[in-house]
Amino acid sequence: MTKPNSLRLLLAGLALAALTGTAFAQAAFDLSPEQPGRLKAEPNAEAIAAIPADFKFARPGAFTVAVSPWDPPIATYATDSQTVVGSDPDIASLIADSLGLELNLVAVAWADWPLGVSSGKYDAVISNVTVTEERKEKFDFSSYRQDVLGFYVRSDSPITAINEPKDIAGLKVITGAGTNQEKIILEWDRLNVEAGLAPVEVQYYDDSAASTLAIQSGRADVEFNPNPTLSYSSAVTGDTRLVGIQSGGWPLKAEIAATTRKGSGLADAITIAINGLIESGLYGQTLEHWNIAAEAVETSQTNPPGLPKT
Repeated sequence: MTKPNSLRLLLAGLALAALTGTAFAQAAFDLSPEQPGRLKAEPNAEAIAAIPADFKFARPGAFTVAVSPWDPPIATYATDSQTVVGSDPDIASLIADSLGLELNLVAVAWADWPLGVSSGKYDAVISNVTVTEERKEKFDFSSYRQDVLGFYVRSDSPITAINEPKDIAGLKVITGAGTNQEKIILEWDRLNVEAGLAPVEVQYYDDSAASTLAIQSGRADVEFNPNPTLSYSSAVTGDTRLVGIQSGGWPLKAEIAATTRKGSGLADAITIAINGLIESGLYGQTLEHWNIAAEAVETSQTNPPGLPKT
């Protein structure tokens, strides 16, 4: 296991490189509904053979995937305000191709996917879901990305670096409710309070526009959420800047995974499909297209070690 300090330095370097790359690559981001640059994969016979004979897809002949439209480059609404585009939809499309199926992508609220997957309404969710031991009790996973989180402040903020718990003492921090980044902030706050430091004021917003307004108006000091989306916004607007990086499993490794119903048997087929995409180069090309190559995994795993229960 990589030591926490080494991991922090590695992730910081990757995120800074990704941020710089986005600044130069943003013109290449195509948010049109047609997505002419989306890659196609050939059917993967091994992955298809791994689909359980008794598995019933939500829609016959299709791979129905739930995704939560959030922010580019992970998943967002296209310029038609209806079609969902981004790196996760592209990964979903490649997996569907590999399984010999049509992609049926369904936009859902984040809070709605667990019930939808458990009930069979969706075959999978591919929407920046982190593997945790608690989630593994109800779902199966096929990993496809590392979980990297970033601290961003207003461009003229006096805050220069956030690397450890004491750095957020007394700050007003925006994060996502019910997420792993929230767990990190709450744990850091607990450690600070135990040490006699000022508590954190945690803030939650329903959308990125409200978060941005809070940062720019000074109602919040820092936002801590997945790095790809915050990096994209920072590069496009110039209104914020990166001051720190953490693994989504601080201080442990965390992975993002395609999520399927527990015991359905579909996870192994998806894992085989992803590994085929890694081997063919289509996986790497897709991450590069959305400027998140720094978060690539070398190999997809079915039910990899997840973040421990808290």
